[in-house]
Amino acid sequence: MIVCWKIGNKYIVMKRKELTTRRKFIYKTGLVGAGVSMGAASFDAFSYSRIRGANDKIRMGFIGVGNRGSQLLKLFMDQPDVEAAALCDIYEPYLLRDRSKVDRRYLDVMPGQIPVMGEKFPKPPVLYRDYRKLLENKGIDAVCIATPDHWHALQVIDAIDAGKDIYVEKPLTATIVEGRKMVEAQARTGRVVAVGLNRRGNVVFQKLAKEIPAGKIGKVSVGRAARISNMAPDGIGKLKPENPPEGFNWDMWLGPRAFRPYQYNIAPYMFRWWSDYSSQMGNWGVHYMDAIRWLMGETAPSVITAHGGKYVIDHDADIPDTMQVTFEFASKKIITFSIYEATSGNFFPYGELELRGTKGNVYADERGYRIVPATKGQFQTWDKLIEEEEFKNPSPILDDGSSADSTSGLIRNFLDCIRTRQQPFCTLEEGHRSTSFAHLANIALSTGERLCWDPVKEMFTNSEAANRLLHYQYRNPWKL
Repeated sequence: MIVCWKIGNKYIVMKRKELTTRRKFIYKTGLVGAGVSMGAASFDAFSYSRIRGANDKIRMGFIGVGNRGSQLLKLFMDQPDVEAAALCDIYEPYLLRDRSKVDRRYLDVMPGQIPVMGEKFPKPPVLYRDYRKLLENKGIDAVCIATPDHWHALQVIDAIDAGKDIYVEKPLTATIVEGRKMVEAQARTGRVVAVGLNRRGNVVFQKLAKEIPAGKIGKVSVGRAARISNMAPDGIGKLKPENPPEGFNWDMWLGPRAFRPYQYNIAPYMFRWWSDYSSQMGNWGVHYMDAIRWLMGETAPSVITAHGGKYVIDHDADIPDTMQVTFEFASKKIITFSIYEATSGNFFPYGELELRGTKGNVYADERGYRIVPATKGQFQTWDKLIEEEEFKNPSPILDDGSSADSTSGLIRNFLDCIRTRQQPFCTLEEGHRSTSFAHLANIALSTGERLCWDPVKEMFTNSEAANRLLHYQYRNPWKL
């Protein structure tokens, strides 16, 4: 057994048998007179329970191996120090990696969202239909969770309690209360938990995160982003309840949410348009909000307003097809985000988000950024404050338009953190804070109120109606 002990910024790794006495440990590490205590709590936080050496494989379990889960499975398997030791899914064709058995409707309507499958496993993974059984497997070092949003809290907390390190997909939660419970669980155990907000792993945003706070475009007061996807006129359609496809455990898919009959336009993919399970504010907005608040140095808003609704598309979805939300901060900055699912075209001249500064504006996405200098306005005497600048990500661009380094960078960082016990690029706390933006926006739209938010207590100060939407009652027997 290997034990890792952190002193300042240094990590000391020793074999368990070398730690026979506290005196011997202090002598070997040269910590005599340093006043270092070797308490049980600290030991737990920095111990390797299963990872035996730098060259050993990390045995991964994958909970949810559908659309995004399959993408992550491939990216993890691309890493030389990963063994895909176990898979878990509630849909049998996904679990068995048999695309030919997938319901024909999924393949006909959403071929790009159905996993290709056909992976070559050096060792056959153990298959589970219940994630709790996978977590009982003591041979699993870490898990990747890529299930629908409403499952993340229960599965992450259970994985933490089972002693696993965790990579969990965004959006982190279905409610703000869930996020805080997850953070508390991680804090009491010291497990490594990384959140899949992939711009944190991208070289473009990593570069901007250093340069924007240093004043590259002056003082930034406004950040903006939008998600545009024209789904008119029919969206996800109107369908009646029916029996789930063969091999699909609908009751387990619902989990803590209230029971309702199965509909094809809910699962396995289109749940993102149903407020009980997700939202487009969560699906896409969390990516943009995370990047903008990271670059602007903000944690949480103080005031939230939202407008929108189902204005155009007549379909079963119960989330808005049109939405605009404004987040105001105590620092006197603002962030705006728009969802337009019944229009098309570009929101910005370049990239997916905009930061507006006193010296110029930056437009960025995973592929690169462009800086446009400010133009002289009223009462100004200068000609130019900064130069135009363009930066292109050297990483290859994938078929979906994303950069190859984004998610792969997060995954590599997570695996390294399993060994070093350092904090990942996107921690559970950061993931919770960014995901909260989506929940705050949806609650503001639901109540129709200008909401004031206390980021310390994580409560609204001016609306009990809004506070009642911070969580929901789980369906028995599930408990948070």
